[in-house]
Amino acid sequence: MNYKAIIVDDEKELRTYLKKMLAETWPQLEICGEAANGKEALKMVDAFAPHIVFLDIKMPGLSGLDVAKNIAGICRIVFITAFDQYAVEAFEREAVDYLIKPVTKERLLQTISRLKKQLQSSPEPPTNIAKIITQVLANLQENTNAGYRYLQWIKTQHKESVRIIPVEEVDYFQAGDKYTLVKTAQGEELIKKSIKELSQELDPQKFWQIHRGTIVNVSRIENVGRSFTGRGILKLKNRSDDLTVSRQYLHLFKQM
Repeated sequence: MNYKAIIVDDEKELRTYLKKMLAETWPQLEICGEAANGKEALKMVDAFAPHIVFLDIKMPGLSGLDVAKNIAGICRIVFITAFDQYAVEAFEREAVDYLIKPVTKERLLQTISRLKKQLQSSPEPPTNIAKIITQVLANLQENTNAGYRYLQWIKTQHKESVRIIPVEEVDYFQAGDKYTLVKTAQGEELIKKSIKELSQELDPQKFWQIHRGTIVNVSRIENVGRSFTGRGILKLKNRSDDLTVSRQYLHLFKQM
């Protein structure tokens, strides 16, 4: 049986990117529509009756969670999110499927495998999905009220002592062989935290991952251009370094 899906995201580049990824990883899946907002998504669900909705959480107007409450029990939902500590914790707790932007092929394959098993064993969505989404919303609100704090300080070994660096002073982080380089105006230090760990601990509004091995302080960005290969070339204020921006992260700069 061939299954149908719609993609809902307010950024066209991300819809196009995910559609291309799905064509490569699940060519039998029919993408019957793309919606740029919640209202369009609800209309498409009524019009196409998709089996799956890939649904961005944060959209202007009707959010992804609002849409999910309306289509719960009608189709299977895969939430898409730029990294959000609260959302991921809530989804994992309730076993709700999600993809983190930028979507990687490995993670998408895992999601596809789960979806195929679910659809083959039971074409109808679970009847308790509305209850699950309500619980996710409650968990998100609970975590928000708890006042989760992002990483504020970086501890580095400096000769015979430990140096404390406020994250605001960091220009960027770059992965090394076994360590991560912390680049500041004063120089560079080494820490054992991986880029993956840092991406989960730093405030995503202030620090952007621009490459699998690089996280940059947004306030330090001067401009970003394009290379002949389609990647971005990022320049920082008061630094001569040129940083590479992978194509999958270029959407972060579309409004800069």
